[in-house]
Amino acid sequence: MRPAVTALSLGLLSCHVCGQLARQPIGGGAVRCPRCNVPLHSRRPRSVSTTWALTLASMLLYLPANLLPIMETSSFLGSQQDTILSGVLFLWRSGSWPLAAVVFFASVMVPLLKVIALLHLLLSVQRRSSHRMLQRARLYRLVEFVGRWSMLDIYVIVILAALVRFQGLATVQAGPAALAFGGVVVLTMLAAMSFDPRLIWDAASARVAEGEEGEHG
Repeated sequence: MRPAVTALSLGLLSCHVCGQLARQPIGGGAVRCPRCNVPLHSRRPRSVSTTWALTLASMLLYLPANLLPIMETSSFLGSQQDTILSGVLFLWRSGSWPLAAVVFFASVMVPLLKVIALLHLLLSVQRRSSHRMLQRARLYRLVEFVGRWSMLDIYVIVILAALVRFQGLATVQAGPAALAFGGVVVLTMLAAMSFDPRLIWDAASARVAEGEEGEHG
């Protein structure tokens, strides 16, 4: 079996901030990125445990983010509390189907799919799975990319509150779910940042090493 060529096998370290390669000193020792001066590691310290903690915390906040009111509206006609799903249903029934679909996908499905993807990456890394490594690396890049688009509900509340108060018709305030939803978004973003995608490829090196031991044995 052909040996897997990696930066680590060549004695190179990759900066997780700017991507600069640096040669690891002979005998080990601390080394810093020559470009941005951050400490370099062959793998991020405590990457898996940190990602697990952040992912589980985001799972705990996901339920209150969807069950509690995310927006509270008060006017001379009374007050009303809306959750994310009730807002989606209101948009759907009022004929704004495209907007309802966008809000549902960005605010309900995207956080859930990000959590599922992170769990899949963590479990596959801990199992040292060598199955579909390229696809899992692409999945990680996708999770990292879509994180910035998960705050749609918060943007809508801020814009709506500014417009309503400007017209003096009513008051719109963010409900308790807004804080939980923001926590889900921030925690999943931090979880994606703390996960070291180089761990995905370690399974290939381990498989090659096991194959060589079997041949010599």
